[in-house]
Amino acid sequence: MTQHRFDVLCVGNAVVDVIADADDAFLAAQGLDKGSMRLIDEAEAVRLYGQMGPGRELSGGCAGNTASGLAAMGLKAAFIGQVADDQLGRIFEHDIRAQGVEFRTARRADVGATGRSLILVTPDAQRTMNTFLGAAQRLGSESIRSDEVASAKILYLEGYLWDPVEPRAAMELAIYAARIAGTKVAFSLSDSFCVSRHGGDFKRLIDAGRIDILFANEAEILELAGAKDIDGAVAMVAPKVSVLVITRGEHGAVAVAGGERAAVPAEPIEQLIDTTGAGDLFAAGFLAGQARELGLKASLKLGAIAAAEVVQHYGARPEADLKALAGNLLS
Repeated sequence: MTQHRFDVLCVGNAVVDVIADADDAFLAAQGLDKGSMRLIDEAEAVRLYGQMGPGRELSGGCAGNTASGLAAMGLKAAFIGQVADDQLGRIFEHDIRAQGVEFRTARRADVGATGRSLILVTPDAQRTMNTFLGAAQRLGSESIRSDEVASAKILYLEGYLWDPVEPRAAMELAIYAARIAGTKVAFSLSDSFCVSRHGGDFKRLIDAGRIDILFANEAEILELAGAKDIDGAVAMVAPKVSVLVITRGEHGAVAVAGGERAAVPAEPIEQLIDTTGAGDLFAAGFLAGQARELGLKASLKLGAIAAAEVVQHYGARPEADLKALAGNLLS
């Protein structure tokens, strides 16, 4: 039996989240669509930061959040992402390692500033993200080691990282290494805007059989499939991947694998505070179940548990003991 060093190796944007409360009037004044995500340049990041209220600086990035969730569940997780040799880069590096994730990507002084996401949270807990990728978009292929990919059961990639040319090449290389090694490839569509920009590339990967586990929310899968309803989108996409996972917010999630279909409701919560990271932590729970070779239902349940924990506090990294919350599912 193959001995794996990691359960999941995650590749994604290394960014620090700056989270601040805001109301609808502020979003309107800034010309922002509530619940959206947009990419901004450094000048806009500086301008918007100056207009925001007091912020909380917390390490983030979708795949980094997923890696942290996996580690919190007791799994062996690693993360690859680029930061600069600056204060935010050192914060990110410290945080992810302190959470039990292996992170060996060296800080660089030639890649500008470390990426940051300015996240505005309205009273209804919706988050509006304004992301300056900075150094994250300079992740090079040299950061991908084939032996490291081969040492993982699952390689997890975030669609957000597909936008810049350098990390896209790095992700393609990681997928190639995974296919050779027999490492499963999991991919998150990340956001509807990613699908609208790169849907052709994503379809190429899926049609070529290079994606084993595909994560999407309802809007993303509809955009990808060009379908009018979820059933139609599932019928078009599910046969092309080993596992299709669709998150549905407060309505839970569904997964399809071959002829099997499973669904779970959202876990009950005491108070909805901040939805930042809900999808990332759901992916962590589901991947934990898959790495432990649990069934679809148990994997979905773990995803729902992790997502419910993270939406009850600010920030996209777990604060409670996810392993304890998972109980017998991971014992």
